[in-house]
Amino acid sequence: MLPIDAAAHSSRWRRRHPVEKALLGFGLTLCAVCLPPWPGAVLVAAATLVVLLGPAGVAGRQLWRAFRVPLGFCVTGAVPLLFEVGGARGFVALAPGGPVHAGELLLRTAAASLGVLLFAFTTPVSDVLPRLVRAGVPAPVVDVALVMYRIIFLLLDSLSKIRQAQAARLGHTTRAATWRSLAGLGATSFVRAFDRAQRLQSGLAGRGYDGTLRVLVPAAAVSRRFLAAAVGLLCGLVALTLVLERFLP
Repeated sequence: MLPIDAAAHSSRWRRRHPVEKALLGFGLTLCAVCLPPWPGAVLVAAATLVVLLGPAGVAGRQLWRAFRVPLGFCVTGAVPLLFEVGGARGFVALAPGGPVHAGELLLRTAAASLGVLLFAFTTPVSDVLPRLVRAGVPAPVVDVALVMYRIIFLLLDSLSKIRQAQAARLGHTTRAATWRSLAGLGATSFVRAFDRAQRLQSGLAGRGYDGTLRVLVPAAAVSRRFLAAAVGLLCGLVALTLVLERFLP
């Protein structure tokens, strides 16, 4: 199980309805994208961090480990805005207003990523997918997603065991041995993926699979108080951004 998925299963908000957390998390993401980067994205990022580390109970180390990956993509996307290619000042030169545009993009994307992580850290995928059928998503699409979600963890577990076996047999002592081990890892994983899929199909057929996977969904009632608090937070961020925008440079 991935660390973020394990954190979602043990979250304080585990028993809350996914609609509540989706409204809060994706609402913050939408605010980060639509509001001005300064001070809007900064306020959204600060509010999201407070919710993550406070009421949601996410550990700071876990949050940083998950956030540094999208943050790397944010930085990678912002750096090209610093330069212009083929302009009058040379083949490669600093773009006019490049640092401002790069900073704005970095603020927007970083704050939006935190909003998505808020939903991911508090809502397991197994709680969301079965409820998508009620939202109008075709049942076969949801079934395929559930099966793929299960197979991903099985394959990750197989990869870990294969790598441990290769390391125990000194498969990573030299560069040539590492390349051979990598090739063997890929080939074995490819074969095991088909074997897992075939065994899964046989197991479903033996249990009378008729085209629909029926799973138990934990009962959860939508809290109007939580929804009101989420809407109040989002409206407060919008109002505060519009007010501060008039006074801050």
